[in-house]
Amino acid sequence: MTKLPRPVNRRDFVKVVTGFLGTIMSAMIGLPAIGYILAPAVKAKLVDAWIPVGPLDSYPIGDPKPFSFIRNVVNGWEKTVTSYGVFVVREDENQVWVFSNICTHLSCRVSWHPDQQHYISPCHDGHFDVLGNVISGPPPRPLDEFITKIEDGSLFIQFPPYKRS
Repeated sequence: MTKLPRPVNRRDFVKVVTGFLGTIMSAMIGLPAIGYILAPAVKAKLVDAWIPVGPLDSYPIGDPKPFSFIRNVVNGWEKTVTSYGVFVVREDENQVWVFSNICTHLSCRVSWHPDQQHYISPCHDGHFDVLGNVISGPPPRPLDEFITKIEDGSLFIQFPPYKRS
């Protein structure tokens, strides 16, 4: 004898339809929510960028001039705003160096002292010459340098700086 399929009663039909509709609604709400949660983690970060420093004519020849800029970094839901400082050293019409104002010893901010013609770190009396090379003190290497480019009379630096040895 063959068994006949059991007829579907009302209770079983409601269970199947409710389960099917619940699965569809969960997917419609859940998938975008999971995408929203995971999107910041998989978003690509911008590592380097060209920062405009201004017209080249605003930097005097032979005299280091400070310039500062800020960078916003978004990591997931955390937004970090960091201030950076540089010294722009212009030798002539086409030769420009840009150095970080962070000492390579303990990351103190260096300042230019025109009377001594040195950058001086206040933390442990580190001295650097006009091109960022170590003159005296504990700094282990020269000041970090930025790659530069000049376009239409304006100076740009590439962030981040590179470490000189």
